[in-house]
Amino acid sequence: MVKKSIEKIYLFLIFVFLYAPIFVLMVFSFNNSKLKGSWMGFTLKWYKLLFEDTTILKALYNTLLIAVIATVVATIIGTIAAIGISQIDGSFRKFILNLNYLPILNPDIITAVSLMGLYALFRPLGLSFGLVTVTLSHIVFCIPYVILSVLPKLSQMDKNTLEAAMDLGAKPMYAVRNVIIPQIKPGIITGALISFTLSVDDFVISYFTTGHGVSNLSITIYSMARKGINPSINAMSTIMFISLLVLLLVINKINTKENIKKRGMKID
Repeated sequence: MVKKSIEKIYLFLIFVFLYAPIFVLMVFSFNNSKLKGSWMGFTLKWYKLLFEDTTILKALYNTLLIAVIATVVATIIGTIAAIGISQIDGSFRKFILNLNYLPILNPDIITAVSLMGLYALFRPLGLSFGLVTVTLSHIVFCIPYVILSVLPKLSQMDKNTLEAAMDLGAKPMYAVRNVIIPQIKPGIITGALISFTLSVDDFVISYFTTGHGVSNLSITIYSMARKGINPSINAMSTIMFISLLVLLLVINKINTKENIKKRGMKID
């Protein structure tokens, strides 16, 4: 009993440390004062100013555009790569997986400086720093996370599933699209969500690979921090947090319904 009580208290403290700062941020997004340490009454003016601030809205547009493109492309490439890796055995598979771990284990600053140097080599060919370079960078660092999310689902499958489908007359692409993909869909969704979150959250890589006039929310917030954070950022953060929370709840509900449906089919 004592051990269970200690475990519950420890778990409670972990969640407090994780979510208390977010809760404070959300509360002060309704504060009628720019000061963070004093409550001056309830107001919605920061939300109104948020939708009137063209700088923040432009940064939000760039952030979502980059995140959506990076998520879609990284999910497609990462899923295909994971399927390919799952069909490899031996030392070559270990070598590929170790290469996939490198971008994850590397500090962001190393990846950022490396990509900046690579893009500089292509500047004579017409590649300029801006939206394209930031998007490419986000795709690069999102792909390994998609691979690591999809591989466990592939490992749960029978390795002969693809061959069995082709033996029954299915073409490779048809077998992958209609046999493999439905079974690993939860892993693909997980990889996509991680990619989207990482892209929205990234600062270091975006900062080193962006160009003049192109910035996302993290860079905009960093620039504002020198003069003092605009409370409209609190409002923006609150909206983004609630939107992502609703998205996760919807996806979780859909996955739960699918699992119940599959169990019902197995029972029948």
